[in-house]
Amino acid sequence: MQHDETAHRSDAPEGHEGLLTPPFSRRGFVMTSLMTGLTLATTSVEAQVVTTDSVGIEAGEVAIPTVDGPMPGYRAVPEGSGPFPVVLVIEEIFGVHAYIKDICRRLAKAGYCAVAPELYARQGDLASMTDAQTIIREVISKTPDAQWIADLDATAAWATSAAKGDPERLSAMGWCRGGRAIWLYAAHRRDLKAAVAWYGQLGGERTSIQPRTAGDVVTEIQSPILALYGSADTGIPVASIEEARDKAKAAGKSVELVVYPDAPHGFHADYRPSYRKAAAEDGWARALAFLKANGAG
Repeated sequence: MQHDETAHRSDAPEGHEGLLTPPFSRRGFVMTSLMTGLTLATTSVEAQVVTTDSVGIEAGEVAIPTVDGPMPGYRAVPEGSGPFPVVLVIEEIFGVHAYIKDICRRLAKAGYCAVAPELYARQGDLASMTDAQTIIREVISKTPDAQWIADLDATAAWATSAAKGDPERLSAMGWCRGGRAIWLYAAHRRDLKAAVAWYGQLGGERTSIQPRTAGDVVTEIQSPILALYGSADTGIPVASIEEARDKAKAAGKSVELVVYPDAPHGFHADYRPSYRKAAAEDGWARALAFLKANGAG
């Protein structure tokens, strides 16, 4: 359902407004629950799919309060009273499907309160979409950066007030489009302890609702970033990542870059042919160590 009024708002604590200046139209939610199984926008499901059980953790779909109503999401957290360090899990373009849910369970097993909000729930029903280019054209390109940034702020507020999360240990981890989001969110949120970007695009088109690229904000990041990329990623040249790292460091920012030889885009996505087990496992171990080293563990 489309609403006419325009929102100028932030769900972040005072001082975290960052990239929330562009207005965006408030919308109702097209998706009111998460998809089951894996995204339909994949040609095949690979045999190496990782499945993490729920022993010792609490895991399931949740409703995250926003100014537009409840936003569907997935939370996994260790059993016990907590509080536990929070990881905001930022999805690929395909939605919060089985792979993203499993990542949340993996993080819970490592001691985190992991929450993955469905950031595209207002723009389209990702559960029914079968083509990546259609998703990009009809959903991703039509989602204002200010909208998902505010939704991540709302998710962080909910995780720390109602989901056993520790507000003093907040981090974020994102894949693909979510990797792009990591750079932007780290430039927005001053209390983020650490962030991990898995093969996030640094360039791209600038529009009225997506006015800045990840590369535009590398000198403004507020938290250390671990950047995990593949040298065989045809859409993200290694030189562009190295340039972003160097610009950030020249501005006094902390960026640790790891480039995996011969790894393509999506090398962590175990349900797709792009999966590279050695790179995925090494990146995961580095990510957990990075969060811990920066006070987010």
